Amino acid sequence: MLKTIIISALTLMPICVNAQNPQLGKDPIEKVINAMTLDEKLNLLIGSEGNVKNENSATIGNSSVLVPGAAGQLNAIPRLGIPNTVLADGPAGLRIQPKRAGTDKTFYCTHFPIETVMSSTWNTELVKMVGTAMGDEVKHYGVDVLLAPATNIHRNPLNGRNFEYYSEDPLLAGKICAAMINGVQSNGVGTSMKHFALNNQETNRTSNNVIGSPRTFREIYLKPFEIAVKESQPWTVMTSYNKINGTYASERADLVTEILRHEWGFKGMVMTDWYGGQHAVWQMEAGNDLLMPGKLSQREELRKAVLNGTLSMETIDRNVKKVLEYILKSPHFKGYVADNNPDLKAHAQVTRNAALEGMVLLKNSKNALPLNTNIKKLAAFGFTSYDFIAGGTGSGDVNHAYVVSLIDGLKNAGFTMDGDLQQAYEKYIPEAKAQMPKSTSQFAAFLPKKLISEMDLSNMNLSDIAKTNDAAVITIGKTSGEFGDRNIKDNFNLTTAEKKMISDVTTSFHKAGKKVIAILNVCGVVETQSWINQPDAVLISWLPGQEGGNSVADILVGKESPSGRLPMTWPVSYNDVPNKDDFPIPDNISEDQLMESLKGFFDKRTEGVRKNFDVTTYNEGIYVGYRYYTTKNVPVSYPFGYGMSYTSFSYSKPVVTKDANGDINVSVEVKNTGKVAGKEVVQVYVSAPGKDMDKPARELKGFAKTSKLNAGESQRVDITIPYNSLASFNEQGSCWQVESGLYKVMVAKNAADVKPLIATVNEEGKITENVRPCLTAEQK
Repeated sequence: MLKTIIISALTLMPICVNAQNPQLGKDPIEKVINAMTLDEKLNLLIGSEGNVKNENSATIGNSSVLVPGAAGQLNAIPRLGIPNTVLADGPAGLRIQPKRAGTDKTFYCTHFPIETVMSSTWNTELVKMVGTAMGDEVKHYGVDVLLAPATNIHRNPLNGRNFEYYSEDPLLAGKICAAMINGVQSNGVGTSMKHFALNNQETNRTSNNVIGSPRTFREIYLKPFEIAVKESQPWTVMTSYNKINGTYASERADLVTEILRHEWGFKGMVMTDWYGGQHAVWQMEAGNDLLMPGKLSQREELRKAVLNGTLSMETIDRNVKKVLEYILKSPHFKGYVADNNPDLKAHAQVTRNAALEGMVLLKNSKNALPLNTNIKKLAAFGFTSYDFIAGGTGSGDVNHAYVVSLIDGLKNAGFTMDGDLQQAYEKYIPEAKAQMPKSTSQFAAFLPKKLISEMDLSNMNLSDIAKTNDAAVITIGKTSGEFGDRNIKDNFNLTTAEKKMISDVTTSFHKAGKKVIAILNVCGVVETQSWINQPDAVLISWLPGQEGGNSVADILVGKESPSGRLPMTWPVSYNDVPNKDDFPIPDNISEDQLMESLKGFFDKRTEGVRKNFDVTTYNEGIYVGYRYYTTKNVPVSYPFGYGMSYTSFSYSKPVVTKDANGDINVSVEVKNTGKVAGKEVVQVYVSAPGKDMDKPARELKGFAKTSKLNAGESQRVDITIPYNSLASFNEQGSCWQVESGLYKVMVAKNAADVKPLIATVNEEGKITENVRPCLTAEQK
């Protein structure tokens, strides 16, 4: 009773602003914390919306006053020298409002390529450069933390948010993520690595319960986060909405404190995703320091728990300290005044170059690309040739000043476009969009964008178009966003109209002896086997940001040789995906069901047992992506790591050695044996003995991208595989363990390369790390 009376008195104590108040940055943090009332502490632990009575009042991802359009804001305590700080999306560039009341000045941001493009570069130096440009805009516009990058695994190709994530492979995802964080944070601003963890489906994501084994979680889904924490130390980490084995991620102390902080050495602040989790007290106890964007009910719950003694002041103070440590690093605390004047022109060149390097050439029959210099006039088919898709929707979107369409990019490269065809599309597109149903949901900007159907070409004389043009370009567009996953029928698969367009155009142009190039302006994997034999060349542009049309044109004309490699497997059919039975089928989910899941965004989460809606079981274990296809010998359309070039490369016999620590060192000479300059990606896979526990046939353990090599030029590439990276997680012993035996080291072109360069290394097995059992039964 006495404890309650004392705490109550502190919360009601009048505050006197004078020189006696300790000041953050001048006095020890502990002294500042001790000077706070309970309400002031809660002000720091709950975002600025925690003082608003109507919890639905904040537009999702738009609750900052200091920077309009920013996702959230932390409260200030002026008497203690604690300023507001600002958090803003997102993974493809800063997302704020481009226009503000009272001024004609604009506040546009650069729309960089999506994260899948970044991982397709396999180039950590380039990704860091992109992050540096992105972070520069964050600082110039007065934001303290960029709510990015996201590094969840591409578990299934239908995930609506795969475009925001890097790869199906944890090493590639982790290394690219770390490079992005290091780039952004080099500007003195922070990042928030997300969504920690296992946010691998959008369907019912706020209530979905992920069921799986600790080994699966640790080896596949947590590993990219671990790599990024150890190599970049993001300022903050954002927990995910979903449950993990029965408990919300933000409420699991074993995830947030034991694994993240104790095992990996994370030093920063942990925040929730917007309105994430269910129990504010459990989140505080788990080590989730900041609840965003803040709800009045959370404040009341925490206040009541402290006053009645069920939540200790020690826990509150621990979390407040983490928030203050973040604030001490922030630009707002350091007195930085935003000038709102980043170098958008320079950043446009950065995004153009980055998109170019992440594009993947799938097919190039008879050297159809680069386009012959005799080709001057092009016919562009597909509505996204004219309405190019720069990025996905939701928090990964960016308010950009412009997007260079494919048409504009080709014109900039000197091509003449078929004017009549262009006029037909430019008439059709706005009319088709006007007929699309308009969503009235407050989540409309985040929901997957519905695209118009392809224009009917039956009234056009394709033979005449083929005669009057030198070649054809066909663009196929697919996009996705938050709260829902991709349909199989018309998003993973091409529509009947799209396939007919490809067939009709290629037939007409081939009869005229003309070539057809297909551009995949897509958010992720699409089915290709049913149509890819028709066009002469196929280039994946992904969603390449605002300069996408220029980047595509640079490749088509041969200004640069494509050097992107797939960061995920492209299966022959969705039926070949290993977890197809353990993932939602969006085609079968009604609009009512989708809206039902969104109702729980602000309020109580739903509890249920519906398979793959309420509960998703990871029955495939560690066999995700190429780990499954290569181990089970399942044919694929295009394997992980695949990509073509305009030139060719040869490898010397690799020199593989082992040092005293058991680290494996791989050295190989790469030579450009073709006629044009280009870059090559060296991939090193390892096959473990597989005697102590089940192991995949091969796993990526190292990679490197060469510099741009001229014809005939060589470069030595050195890759080190740390001994610890050979360890698998032993659930029975709750430890990381390297097994003894012979390891195959394979220098390969891709994960399915049947003729890799092989060397063997004998390793002595041992336990590399003992850890506490985590992520098992429900934790509360």
